[in-house]
Amino acid sequence: MRHKGGIRAALGCAFLFGIWGQFGLSSQVSAAPFLEHAPLPKTPTFVDAEVTPVVVFGRNSRRSVEDFAAEQKLDAVELRRKFTASGLIECGAAHGAGQLTLTDDIVTTAAHVFFDERGAPRARTCFFVIESDGKQIRTPIDSGSIVAGSTNPYAIEAVHDWAVARLKHPVDGVTPYGLAEAERPNMPVEFVARGHIDWGEGRRLSMEKCALRDQLTVGAEGTREFSFDCETGDGASGGAVIIGSGDPVVGAILVGWRSNKPFRSAPFSTTHYNFAVTIEGAFKKAVMAAAAKVVVSK
Repeated sequence: MRHKGGIRAALGCAFLFGIWGQFGLSSQVSAAPFLEHAPLPKTPTFVDAEVTPVVVFGRNSRRSVEDFAAEQKLDAVELRRKFTASGLIECGAAHGAGQLTLTDDIVTTAAHVFFDERGAPRARTCFFVIESDGKQIRTPIDSGSIVAGSTNPYAIEAVHDWAVARLKHPVDGVTPYGLAEAERPNMPVEFVARGHIDWGEGRRLSMEKCALRDQLTVGAEGTREFSFDCETGDGASGGAVIIGSGDPVVGAILVGWRSNKPFRSAPFSTTHYNFAVTIEGAFKKAVMAAAAKVVVSK
């Protein structure tokens, strides 16, 4: 948890045991804990939704695939296939969101999905989990392949909270997301992610339309931090901010939220917002190098 600018700020990914006894803190990364630990069950039980309200700016705009398809006059079956690349990253007692990016064995996410508040790895082996054709596919992540903006993400600015990792083997039959070209303030986007622990026990895919808002910070490695006004829930950190309406391309990943009115619906403002980190600079280079099977060091 970290404090910024007089408002309570949170990284949105890593929700761990005991963290939510500190409701007074409002800077949050959203990773969510499993009730079960070591070893993880194939179908873990998630923390009760009542303890982790979603960050909402009015009427909750998150939709299931079926509801989103109906509202947008799209085919739900095709929509689910199109966004199969969005999955969960299970890491010890916590989980976050992630997605196959560029290739069928590379995932992008937030660094705090892999590293805890002390900068320690959350688990010896983490897993990437998707649903394809109604079946769960759970693939181990090569922990030695992780490239991150920081391995101690809670200790530095959120703009460095990004990570890329390779799976130990490809996920067959799933089309990965491409990379967006550029992001700008007030750009329309979609937020597509699993992991919200108040949403279908963290496994249900959530979709919504919203916009990137203000550019907040620029990282030395070329990444940028934007506020955005999609609703999110704890456990969805690392989820994809999708740019454009064609084949899915990811332009940024959810990192967290900041608010002076946490856990309550309030209008989007400079003191109540979610934020994302763009896939640019060193982050983008790490994705491209991993996809090309090039080993890079930071």
